[in-house]
Amino acid sequence: MIKVAIVGGGAAGMMAAATVVEADTDAEVFLIEKNTILGRKVIISGGGRCNVTTGIDDLKVVLKKYPRGEKFLRTAMYNFKPEDVRKWVEDHGVKLKVEKDMRVFPVSDNGKDVVGVFEKVLKNDKAKIIFKKSVKTISKMGGYFSVELDDGEILEVDKVILTTGGQAYRHTGSVGEGYKLAESLGHSITPLAASLSAFLVKEDWVKNLSGVSFSNVKLKLVKNERNEFAGPIMFTHKGLTGPAVFALSSMSAYELIEKEDNADLFMDFVPDISYEELSKQIEKTMKNEPKKFFYKTLGGFAPKSFIKSLCDELGVNIEKINAEVSKKDFNKVIEGLKNCRITLNGRTAGEEFVTAGGVELTEVDSKTMESKICPGLYFAGEILNIDGFTGGYNLQVAWCTGRLAGENI
Repeated sequence: MIKVAIVGGGAAGMMAAATVVEADTDAEVFLIEKNTILGRKVIISGGGRCNVTTGIDDLKVVLKKYPRGEKFLRTAMYNFKPEDVRKWVEDHGVKLKVEKDMRVFPVSDNGKDVVGVFEKVLKNDKAKIIFKKSVKTISKMGGYFSVELDDGEILEVDKVILTTGGQAYRHTGSVGEGYKLAESLGHSITPLAASLSAFLVKEDWVKNLSGVSFSNVKLKLVKNERNEFAGPIMFTHKGLTGPAVFALSSMSAYELIEKEDNADLFMDFVPDISYEELSKQIEKTMKNEPKKFFYKTLGGFAPKSFIKSLCDELGVNIEKINAEVSKKDFNKVIEGLKNCRITLNGRTAGEEFVTAGGVELTEVDSKTMESKICPGLYFAGEILNIDGFTGGYNLQVAWCTGRLAGENI
């Protein structure tokens, strides 16, 4: 009988364990989880609804959603595609729905239902779930591994899968201890940083816009490098959030942004119209309706509350009628709509907050998830140097890499 220790009962660990158990092989699985329940981070993902995966089936499009790990993921992703994940979950009794933005959730909108699938699968004589214990050390002893738990218990196993996650969501137990275990077995860890974070903004006028949202804004973050992304955003009482903000934060995860070390963010609030075309459209309205208030003319291009705050900041009197607006003020407003510059002075946790960085991918076989350094050791999920944008892409990594590790064991 082969014995397998899986360290971490999150998405990747649960899928790896379920894969081994359902394969109907002569294997005994020990799933070690420091919390009192499985899948704590899975349950709270997507605001508690659990964004299971993406509804996008074109894998070339899906793989572009990963700023780190795209090439490495190819085998795992094609082996257990988003559509395969959806089918697997539904075949296990949880109905799913694909929303307009292509995010996939349980019909119940309850993340506990997804974790419940794994709880049922792992109620099996082959699986032993060890709760409320951490792994202290793992040692390779010839042909087997010695796994020491924090209470002194020793497990002797043939294979180990590290699925401990990153160091985001520390309150769920993801504190990065898996990196130390990987290093003790010969692996190197890349620099780590927060990804999928919201941005804190220095300017007060922006904070007064809390709750105002745009369906499409082009963002350009300029510091040591230059990163751009377009999509939905929302203002908060502290700064900016939303899918485009999370994506940009992921792309610029290694840029230091803090109170003493700011970054510039340039925002185009009407990205589908050029400077020239925007100017022409507004000028035409001003000429045709000279007695119309200027702010009402601008209201066709952005929410009025935003127009008011922007113009106040620019020193433009929007109570004037169109015929009274100077060319100078007109140009200021166009610049504000097309190239608004604000100052970022920090990051804060976003909806899916994940870790950029992790186990160096060149040290892992992408076709099996097995270590190239320590035979019998496997990796899956966020512990690897892979992270994606918001939208179910990070859980998809956990499912497909956990699946591949389990299958190869």
